[in-house]
Amino acid sequence: MAQTILVVDDKEELRVLLKSYLEQEGFRVTTAVNGRDALFLAREQKPDLIILDLMMPEMGGYEFMRAHSREADTPTIILTAKLDEHDKVLGLELGADDYVTKPFSMRELTARVRAVLRRAVKAAPTQDLLRAGDIVLDRNGRSVTVAQKPIDLTPSEFDLLATLMAAPGRAFSRLDLLERLQGDAYEGYERTIDVHIRNLRTKIEPDPSNPRTIETVYGFGYRFSNP
Repeated sequence: MAQTILVVDDKEELRVLLKSYLEQEGFRVTTAVNGRDALFLAREQKPDLIILDLMMPEMGGYEFMRAHSREADTPTIILTAKLDEHDKVLGLELGADDYVTKPFSMRELTARVRAVLRRAVKAAPTQDLLRAGDIVLDRNGRSVTVAQKPIDLTPSEFDLLATLMAAPGRAFSRLDLLERLQGDAYEGYERTIDVHIRNLRTKIEPDPSNPRTIETVYGFGYRFSNP
């Protein structure tokens, strides 16, 4: 079955061009003119990937990502004419997987699409049982073992570990992790993630003072390193 891509851009010419090209490459493509319409389509169709413009009327790309990330973890490629580093960082913090600056070639964009989809398939757990080295996490039973020994985690610690283990190598911002734990996040409380991570490391790392499993991405957040 063809993978579905949702293209979100207020410029009709670009939407038509992307739809035509990506369909020729074997994808199923739907389009939206703004973030508000995209939210509805994403809920209804559950696309495999979203190509998202940032500057749109009614609801822009950043607003869409904040709202959609509370409902799903869909791989996203941002399209924008902006070159400012702050905009790139904000987009990545909100969960974007890649960033393409206009103008771009269709071949480059298609290559980026295929690369992001490959990473998403590789990261997605095939079952509710996640394994990494001697760590085993059972989502159904909400249990964790390390070297076959049960580990007692709080609900927040369990959800945080499950999020990180499901996407090894992906860097999550503190704000992104906080939103995944409680739905709505406020920047003033981002540092609570540091407390959860510190406690989690104490329980699963052989040497919590020199963590090898949950790595710090300095100035950004954390990522899970598959042993």
